[in-house]
Amino acid sequence: MNNLLSAFRLATLPAETNSFRAEVKAFLKSSLEPAPADIRARSWMGFNAAFSKKLAARGWVGVTLPAQYGGASLDAFSRFVLVEELLAAGAPVSAHWIADRQSGPLILKFGTEAQRQFYLPKICAAEAFFCIGMSEPNAGSDLASVGTRATRCQIDGSSGWRLNGRKIWTTNAQHCHYMIALVRSSGEPQDRQQGLSQFIVDLALPGVTVRPIRDLAGDAHFSEVFFDNVLLADDALIGNEGSGWAQVNAELAFERSGPERVYSSIVLLEHWITCLRRSPHASAHAATIGRFATHLATLRNMSIAVTAKLVNGESPLVEAALVKDIGTEFEQSIPAVIEAAIAMDPDAPVDAELYRAVAYVSQVAPTYSLRGGTREILRGMIARGLGLR
Repeated sequence: MNNLLSAFRLATLPAETNSFRAEVKAFLKSSLEPAPADIRARSWMGFNAAFSKKLAARGWVGVTLPAQYGGASLDAFSRFVLVEELLAAGAPVSAHWIADRQSGPLILKFGTEAQRQFYLPKICAAEAFFCIGMSEPNAGSDLASVGTRATRCQIDGSSGWRLNGRKIWTTNAQHCHYMIALVRSSGEPQDRQQGLSQFIVDLALPGVTVRPIRDLAGDAHFSEVFFDNVLLADDALIGNEGSGWAQVNAELAFERSGPERVYSSIVLLEHWITCLRRSPHASAHAATIGRFATHLATLRNMSIAVTAKLVNGESPLVEAALVKDIGTEFEQSIPAVIEAAIAMDPDAPVDAELYRAVAYVSQVAPTYSLRGGTREILRGMIARGLGLR
């Protein structure tokens, strides 16, 4: 237990990130159009390809990827600063988000040189958007039981793969060019982690059908994706056949550890504080604001500590799961507490922007404990890391 907890001792960002932060702030100030809080609260679910291309023009998409593939060759600390500022500003980053955060690093680590040369420059130029094909209707967060299958076949005399099955809760599939899908390439579902592989699927291929799923907030971020005899070239396989489970776990460390697992509700919190500054009853909420600030500072420190492990080339799966689990609770508490505070003061002037923002975040907050792994899955990982199971 001490080994796990020691990973979260006081952590700070390197001093050289301060100048980069100032540069990012200046860019956002000049490049972002003013938007109300309920729009900015969508941030990393807000799809805006034009904004992603603006970021790419500055070299800020694929920032950790090597310069030889179009990246900025910056470290994970710089990416932390960039992400933190983007989310705090409520920038619409969803178009390039997954490719920048995990698909690009995954291809860099496990892909062939041909795959790196083809996909990574497109990612860095915001010309290739990726989604993740993990969950399935009958698998959920139990990824080891996926049933989507890739079988060997011949395509015009060359070796290839035939893909059949479906994925669900796939973010932005209707907008993306590619999916990295975890599928079974050998064995049966009862074989669990054995026989799983990852493939890059061009979503424009014949046999791919994408059906958006509209959520409670009226948005359609998620989709169900069907594969009906989709033919994949042999080089669609990432890494070695059967190594998908190890690869996807390395990928999830990137997905679970970043500031987006802490800042999903930050625009709402910031706007509520802005409204309180105009209220004669602001002092009544001072203790609540203090608790939020304390929790945020602690979670931020934990996230930076995990980032330091990534910089050192480690794969902090358990530490990332802990940050994600605790961060989710923090993010979900913000709309609940603000709703209660509004109800306690029914005579206060109505701020329509605040009402819209809290309504939106309240509707989407339940998904925070689903994306990136359910709370139950994460706590199982944490328990194993602590030696409790």
